[in-house]
Amino acid sequence: MKSYRDGYAANDEFQSANSGLQRGELVKDLLRQRLQAPVLPEHSLERPHLDALVKDALAPQGVLFVEAPCGYGKSHTVATAVKAAGIPEDYVRWLPLNCQDNAPTRFLNLLSVALDVPESCDVSLQGGTTFHDVLAIMLLALKRVPTEQRSVLVLDGLHQITNPAVIVLLQQLVADIPAHFSVIMLSRQALPYETHALELENRFTRIGPEKLEFSRGETFELFRDVLSTHQLTSVAIDHLYDLTEGWPTPLALYRRDILHSADRHAVSEAPGVERFLKESVLGGLAHGQTRSLKAMSELGLCSDELLLALKPLIPDGFILPSEAYERGLPIKVMPGWGRWYRLNPLLMEWLKAPVMAGYSDRMLAASRWFGSRDQFPEALKYSLLAGDSEEVIRIASEGSEALLLGQDTASLLRLRKSLPAQLLERSPRLRIVYSWVHAIGGQFRQAKTLLDGMDEQCYQEYETRICAIKAFILRGEGQVAPALEMADLALSGGELSPQGQLVTQMVRASALCASGRFSDAREANRAASRLAREAGDSGSEALAVYAHARIELGKGSLKHAEQLLRTALDTVIQEQARPARIGETRLQLNLVLVLWHQGRDAEADRLLVSCGRHAEQTRDLGLLLAMAIRVLMCRSQGRLEEAFTWVGRAERTMHTWQVDESLYVPVLEALKASCWLAQNQLESVTQALKKLQPYREAGCVPELFPMMPGLLDCLQVRLDLARGETLNARESLSSTRKRHGEAIPWGVDLHMRLLEAILVNQDKSFAAAQNILLAVVSEAAKEHFISPFAELKLELSELMVKSYGQLPKTPFRDALGRLFGLAAGESPATLAEPISERELVVLELIAKGLSNQEIADTLHISLHTVKTHARRLNAKLEVRSRTQATVRARELGLL
Repeated sequence: MKSYRDGYAANDEFQSANSGLQRGELVKDLLRQRLQAPVLPEHSLERPHLDALVKDALAPQGVLFVEAPCGYGKSHTVATAVKAAGIPEDYVRWLPLNCQDNAPTRFLNLLSVALDVPESCDVSLQGGTTFHDVLAIMLLALKRVPTEQRSVLVLDGLHQITNPAVIVLLQQLVADIPAHFSVIMLSRQALPYETHALELENRFTRIGPEKLEFSRGETFELFRDVLSTHQLTSVAIDHLYDLTEGWPTPLALYRRDILHSADRHAVSEAPGVERFLKESVLGGLAHGQTRSLKAMSELGLCSDELLLALKPLIPDGFILPSEAYERGLPIKVMPGWGRWYRLNPLLMEWLKAPVMAGYSDRMLAASRWFGSRDQFPEALKYSLLAGDSEEVIRIASEGSEALLLGQDTASLLRLRKSLPAQLLERSPRLRIVYSWVHAIGGQFRQAKTLLDGMDEQCYQEYETRICAIKAFILRGEGQVAPALEMADLALSGGELSPQGQLVTQMVRASALCASGRFSDAREANRAASRLAREAGDSGSEALAVYAHARIELGKGSLKHAEQLLRTALDTVIQEQARPARIGETRLQLNLVLVLWHQGRDAEADRLLVSCGRHAEQTRDLGLLLAMAIRVLMCRSQGRLEEAFTWVGRAERTMHTWQVDESLYVPVLEALKASCWLAQNQLESVTQALKKLQPYREAGCVPELFPMMPGLLDCLQVRLDLARGETLNARESLSSTRKRHGEAIPWGVDLHMRLLEAILVNQDKSFAAAQNILLAVVSEAAKEHFISPFAELKLELSELMVKSYGQLPKTPFRDALGRLFGLAAGESPATLAEPISERELVVLELIAKGLSNQEIADTLHISLHTVKTHARRLNAKLEVRSRTQATVRARELGLL
């Protein structure tokens, strides 16, 4: 290793004009000017969770590594958090690095200035000492300086350091930093050395882009002033969040552009955002490398192997997706897809304009690349993008139903409009494929039109396949019995492909589950699982697990459903091949549903962001479920205005997608009615239920919302209760139970029993109501099924307040306490044994001051019986007198 000689760092040539200075003195004066923390803007978004993360990392000898692409607010986050941690400015040594700092001598000089190494160690730095020894001496000198104040060394721009000699020094610095120091490193790229030793010592913390990017709530908070002045709507902010995925700098630049410019632009066209993307994000790339990124943006998802296949068609230079990722560009590795990458949607949109020459050739090459790997859905997608009709027909003929499993239907539906009419006429297989695509997209009328337009000969030739499509459509429309009949007809034909059989068995499982025939549904699901395993297709297996989880949800087995879903998602992540998109998204959406039923809103919210975005991109109808859960979460949290915003957005999306009204109108009307009920807008609720009456009479059970028919009936009961029409409410509840019989889903059954408790309580039979409530709580606690309580929060409030002290002390009780605002410390104690209805009547008469004989006369029972009740009351309430019993009962909310 080269020796270190003080005074020979960069800029030393300027010393010749200042002979009065000691050697290296001017250099250090110049370098001190580099020690500047970033200036924080006046109006910055508070992010306490990040402040806490940084503060926790600032332990003695703690090392924090903040890694994210350009524009993720690394410097801003750290500067804000260090200030919030209460560390004085004089003890924060902020060192911005640049590419000129790769000389070891210069790096050591920078460190000596930043760390304020005592002058007493300058003598030891003279002579032929190695870089390693020099740094060791500096750190030893620092350790000898007595101090109780914590200091923080921030190395900003660590990706600029590429010299191996300096990287070794950096590793030594981090390992041997004095106890009163913490080190923070900011970089666009991964650390160039191993950190496992520091991690084992609990000294290392990493904050990545997933923590730095804004959440949806933070994005709305950032644009709150713009929203309040109506310069942007909530829909536009939602779109901004989806497009940027919470990328802080473009969002902040766009906000500034809106506030300071009279002209309105799309975010990708805003001047500040364009300059940022062009100069800061892509500024270090050669022109040819930018063309490679353009090719990636055309493909949407890309791997090194795929891009290498397209290399001859990408002019002037090249960069692989993995290289772009390692260079710190805003590109993400897709979890569970092997080494597949995706650019940030904002950068992707910006790169697509203008279109690069040779687009059709690249799309056709991509289609053939996927086709050679028997990945028919992707092969068809890119052949359609290439506009090659012969290739489209060939793939459709080979793939048939195999095209459906996991297909991104969005591109196929967009390209459907540009297909020449004669193309569908020439290929009955393509007509069948597009019938499936329309059916999967909820466009049932268009799917039927394609099937009805086939000539008699073709219809007979493909009759089994057509029956399978019709079964799928009937189930989508909520017609359970006809769907089951048509599915059995399709399977009896014996001509279906394995994929066609799989989808049809899933239709049978769903229809049988909606009928309450869970064992038969499970048998159909087992058949689907066998077909998936035989096909060796992980995407098909994901769909089969999704169907199984739906059965468990119908039975109310939330914990088993969660285990199934998480196991399947873990399996998908381990697969190196690309799994089915719809399968993975549906697994995630059903996991969100489980989390919501269990009141785990924070987990559900995080997962909704990713799977909701993916469902929207692939035009998966699961998006309707995602938006419905959003509405329900907002409603239970009292954010009704936001709930209606989500309803409106769902309505616009379904209309834009041309989804049949029968699929989404009942769902959205039911959600609106639930929100109106919370606002006590009873006339609006009445009108919504009238609009829903035809669907209720038809007995439709939507595939995505199997509990909806029962919940609509519960909504009618709740409306009657709100109007004070208790008799009507009781009749509605009774007729609902008779109509559903044993086929009622478990979750709906809990709703109905809770409504029964509310009705009994209104009949002044508190003890009986309490007993019903306790039984429901006991049953729901097994699965932590809290969503019925959240939905009926308003109606249950009075009964829950009185009964909370009687609930057994469990985590579920604590969750109910939080939901109803009953803190554990404020709630009355729990009785070891609940008080019966008859004992409660006696207790009420005792509280009124009646003697035992008067109570016996009033209730027409013997004096001995009254005394027996009184003794039991005293024992249960743990008191010794009538007066104490009355006081204790009032404390417990029993009177």
